[in-house]
Amino acid sequence: MPVRTAPAELTAGDSALRTQYLTEVLNLLYPEPCATDRPGDLVAEYLVVPDARRPRLLVPATSRRVAAAAVRRYAEPQSRGARLKRDAVVAALRTGAAGVLLRDRVRVTGPASAGIDGHLREALGRDLSISIHIGPARANRKPVLQLISPEGETFGFGKLGTGPLTRRLVRDETAALRALGQANLTKLSVPSVLHAGQWRDLEVLVQSALPVWLPRAPLSPHRLAAAMVDVAGCHGWTAGMLPGSPYWMALRDRLAGVGDRPEGVALAAAAELLVSRSGGLPLRFGSWHGDWAPWNMAALADDLLVWDWERFATGVPAGFDAVHHDLQRRIQSSGDAAGAVEATVRRAAELLAPFGVAPEARELTALLYLVDLAARYLTDRQAEAGARLGVLGTWLLPVLIRRVEEL
Repeated sequence: MPVRTAPAELTAGDSALRTQYLTEVLNLLYPEPCATDRPGDLVAEYLVVPDARRPRLLVPATSRRVAAAAVRRYAEPQSRGARLKRDAVVAALRTGAAGVLLRDRVRVTGPASAGIDGHLREALGRDLSISIHIGPARANRKPVLQLISPEGETFGFGKLGTGPLTRRLVRDETAALRALGQANLTKLSVPSVLHAGQWRDLEVLVQSALPVWLPRAPLSPHRLAAAMVDVAGCHGWTAGMLPGSPYWMALRDRLAGVGDRPEGVALAAAAELLVSRSGGLPLRFGSWHGDWAPWNMAALADDLLVWDWERFATGVPAGFDAVHHDLQRRIQSSGDAAGAVEATVRRAAELLAPFGVAPEARELTALLYLVDLAARYLTDRQAEAGARLGVLGTWLLPVLIRRVEEL
C-alpha cells in the first residue's frame, strides 16, 4: 500500500499544515508519557524528509539499511527528476552521508512500551521499525505507517483511524480485505490483513505489503477493464431499474444527510431529476473498489496490484470503477477538473461496455457515479478539510447539473 505521491511543489500554506499535522501525528503515535522536547530514554529517532518545513516522510535514523528501505519503498515517483532525487537520498542513507541532505531529526523519549511501534511489535510478534507518511490535507487523511524488518524488508503497512470518519474507513477496509481474500479474484492481487484492532482509541489495520518495488509493465485498457470486471462480479450481479433499487434508496439517504448545505440541495435536485429521466432503463449492479485511481495500483508483468480498499462497496451500478479511474487520471494529467468531468462522461459508452451495461444506460451510469462522488465529498466535508477539489461548485456540480438537464 504505497502512499499517494504528493505534488513536487508545496505552497506555504500546505507546508504549515503539514508541519502542524506532523506534530499531531507524533502526539498520537507517542502519547504521554512520551515526548519530543525533553531528555529521557530514547524510544525512536527519525529523519525528516525532505525537511521540517516540508515534512513528507519520517524515516528511522537508527539503521542505515532500514532508513534507505523506508525511502526506497515509500512511493514510486512519477517523473525522472523525482526518481533521481529519491535515489540520491537512498544512496546518502546507505553510505551514512544523509546528514548533508537530511538535517532535521525528531527524537522521541519515554518508556518503550508507550509508542505505536511497541504496540505493533507485541501485536505482530516480531521486531520492526516504522516510517511515517505525512500526507496533504484531506478529510480522510490518517497516519500511514510503513513496517520494516531489521533486514530492511518492507513487510506491511499500517493505517490508523483517528476520528469518526477515519476510524470508520479503517474498519471498512479491514472488512473489505477479509471479504476479498475469500472472493477468488483472478485478475489482480490485494493485501491481506496481518492485524486489526484498537490501540488508545485509535482503529488499527496492518496489511501485507504488495511487491510494488518489482519492475512495472505496461497496462493495457483491456487488462485494466478485466480486473475491474473481476471485482465488480466478486459478490455476484443483480439487475433492475434505478427507482426503488437498494442503491438508490441508500444514495437518497446520503443526500438527505447533506441537505443542510446549498451544494447538497443542488445535488439532491440533480439526482431526483436524473432518476425521473431514467425511465425504464435497466441497470446492472455489482461491487466496486471505490477509489480505483492510478496511484492506488501497480501493473507488473504477471499481476496487477491494487490497494486502498476503504471505499469498497457492493450493490452499486456496474462500471463505477472505470468511470472513477478515467476521471482521476484526467484530473491528474491535466489539472482541469471540470474539463475532465466533461471528457469522462463523453467516454461513458466506451468505458462501460466491458461491464455489460446496456448502451442506453451508460450515460445514466456515469452521471450516477458523479452524484455518488459528490455525495461522498459533501458527507466527508472535504472542503472544510482543505482538500484541493473539495469545493464542488468549482468543477463537478456545474457539469453534472447541465448534463442531467440535457439527458
